Amino acid sequence: MSKIVKGFSVSLLAVVFIIAVTVYLLLFMSLPRLNDTLSSPVISDNISIERDRLGTAVVTAGNRQDAAYGLGYAHGQDRFFQMDLLRRNAAGELAELFGEKALELDKRRRFHQFRKRANKILQTLPQEQLTGLTHYAQGVNDAVAAQAVDAFEYWVTGSTPRPWEPADSLLVSFSMYLDLQGKTISRDLSLTYLQSLFGAEMVDFILQPSQYQAPLDSSLISLNPPVIPELAAHHISQAVPKPISEPLAIGSNNWAITGALTRNGKPMLSDDMHLSFAVPIIWYRAQLNYQHNGDNISVTGVSLPGAPAIVVGSNGHVAWGFTNAYIDTADWVEIDANTELTIEEEIIKLPDSSVKYEIIKSPFGPVRGTAEQRYALSWVAHHDYAVDLSLAELDRVKNVQQGMTVASHIGMPVQNMMLVDTAGNAAWKLAGAFPSRTNPSDVAIATEEYQAKNWSLDKANLPHIINPDTNRLWSGNSRVVSTAQHVELGDGGYALGARSAQVRDGLFAKNKFSKDDFYRLQLDNQAHFLMPWQQQLLALLSSNPQKFAKDIKYLKAWQACACSDSIGYTLVRQYRQQLIDNTFAPLETQLDKSSQSLSALKRYLEPAMWQLIEAEPSSWLPAAHSSWNAHMLDSYQTAKQQLLAEHSQDDNMEDLRWGLVNALKIQHPFSKSLPILSRFLDMPVVAGFGDSYMPAVQGPSFGASQRFIVQPGDEANAILTIPGSQSGHPLSDFYRAGFGQYATQQHTPLLPRERLYRIDINAQ
Repeated sequence: MSKIVKGFSVSLLAVVFIIAVTVYLLLFMSLPRLNDTLSSPVISDNISIERDRLGTAVVTAGNRQDAAYGLGYAHGQDRFFQMDLLRRNAAGELAELFGEKALELDKRRRFHQFRKRANKILQTLPQEQLTGLTHYAQGVNDAVAAQAVDAFEYWVTGSTPRPWEPADSLLVSFSMYLDLQGKTISRDLSLTYLQSLFGAEMVDFILQPSQYQAPLDSSLISLNPPVIPELAAHHISQAVPKPISEPLAIGSNNWAITGALTRNGKPMLSDDMHLSFAVPIIWYRAQLNYQHNGDNISVTGVSLPGAPAIVVGSNGHVAWGFTNAYIDTADWVEIDANTELTIEEEIIKLPDSSVKYEIIKSPFGPVRGTAEQRYALSWVAHHDYAVDLSLAELDRVKNVQQGMTVASHIGMPVQNMMLVDTAGNAAWKLAGAFPSRTNPSDVAIATEEYQAKNWSLDKANLPHIINPDTNRLWSGNSRVVSTAQHVELGDGGYALGARSAQVRDGLFAKNKFSKDDFYRLQLDNQAHFLMPWQQQLLALLSSNPQKFAKDIKYLKAWQACACSDSIGYTLVRQYRQQLIDNTFAPLETQLDKSSQSLSALKRYLEPAMWQLIEAEPSSWLPAAHSSWNAHMLDSYQTAKQQLLAEHSQDDNMEDLRWGLVNALKIQHPFSKSLPILSRFLDMPVVAGFGDSYMPAVQGPSFGASQRFIVQPGDEANAILTIPGSQSGHPLSDFYRAGFGQYATQQHTPLLPRERLYRIDINAQ
């Protein structure tokens, strides 16, 4: 028997070994060739693609169209599957790869019909942009065709790569609309339902302005607190507390100073865009070198795989960066009985079948809701001016004035754009698509209020500032514009403003700045926002000092920062979250019945929560408690119990160090479904550093997707740090390149270093 078992074990090991070797060989064969010589009939002159130790793609070409081909070739080699997911995400075509588990997401995406919109917009683009997209698509497809074996993601999904089309690059832009403005849509619909359930007073209470305001002109919205609406007894009795998910603060920090505040007289720009993390990371390091009208163009920064442009970067004359603007780009329209409705049918493909999905259409946009009440969505992303390729024109601008001219007609999700130039200038401008309608609204409007003509026009002359008297500019997703401009532009889900205020205060703390000063400000994790909460919780627990002696000790030693070894920070943060969830449970419970939530509004609840703490209204007190003090103590104890249950096996408070609770875990999509692949595909797990409401934004899979600091004309000393994954191939030398520096708060250079690989593509 032992011989049989031994023989079986040997055979099994042999089979496992053969499978492992086969998988490795297939992986190895699917690596792109980084040293090669080939030819193409598409390009007009020879081009090269070189790479350094970080995998930065350095494209050298004779003109912009050939440079687009080269960038497409590099993207196709390193990131095609990521690009495929981006276009499918926008188009609602993920179920074709992943089956029925992606079907509901596809339906939500098909609601917007972005593939039809992309194909329509493609026909209206200027010839230069259309040619650029065509060259880029050909470069992508040539790179994929040159692979000996398809990327490993396609073997796992049992599918084959589908050719890249010019319209797919527009879909990538639409995918960013979903990320950057999706919460604007859900915010307004939640407020509409909130008003129908609790009245307009409740909307005013929830949306009351915060003390955290940091507009560039220092104009403040009045802080006169509204009347606290009373809650009905049945709303209290029916309340079922549950976590109100806090949406990821998708946005960014950026700031700029003029040359008057630097030692070398050159202005300085900082930009770190906050997005969800995955492997590979969303951005791709690149440099484009080409000629235009006799000028040598060299632009370096980050590109978005799927699009033939440098998104954030510097061209030696001008540097630019973005944060999400969160002005109001969407309205819901309350459909009445006289509204003409039609139905359009979409076919969603599955691996072996397909399903039909019907979209109700109106003159105002696609329709959601029940038979009792329906709402049509009017959103800037549904209009022809929403996307184009004008961003690529920034390659060639020579000063901030030219940059702002380009910004005035860029088709992209509207952003706070910061620019600096070699003459010492610094500027801010709202850049991107924005409707000309004059009546933005937080809740659904009546059909007669809809301004159809104005919605069809992209708004010109959005606000801007050049060289302010303070020599400082900043933005962090909160209100940047003046109070008067705010009325005209509306609120699309602004951040609270605590982070922007902390950046602003950091900029006024000194009169001269270096790049190291800027990097320290990017990494600022001081917990200014939570300080009142720490004091309130400390006072609360001090009412029973013996019972909470250990907790009080941690709270007093909390360090006032989102530091990796702080236990007190974890306790304060979770207490605030739990108290808000428990207090606003009556509203969340009622909204949930209509498939709505306070989630998209949670960032607004801070001033309302403090008003309730101070006033202690009896109508808001949960039925289980006799006093607000008891309610708050219960919220704290629930928060601590939940933390221990999730993060400690033996109720050890030492396991609640913030670095463990908020550990940085950047995962490949496949490892989430197959954890056995984690060690091969994921970035190393590292202690968390930072949090929301401070410049150093970081969650487990969210944070600064790049850290960029530059002075135009001094790019050799500029910083561009990205958390790894220049290549999506796990055997690539570039798969984790740069992650270690990012995770340990070090930095990597903007400009490419020594070239290690070279591809020559000759014109036929």
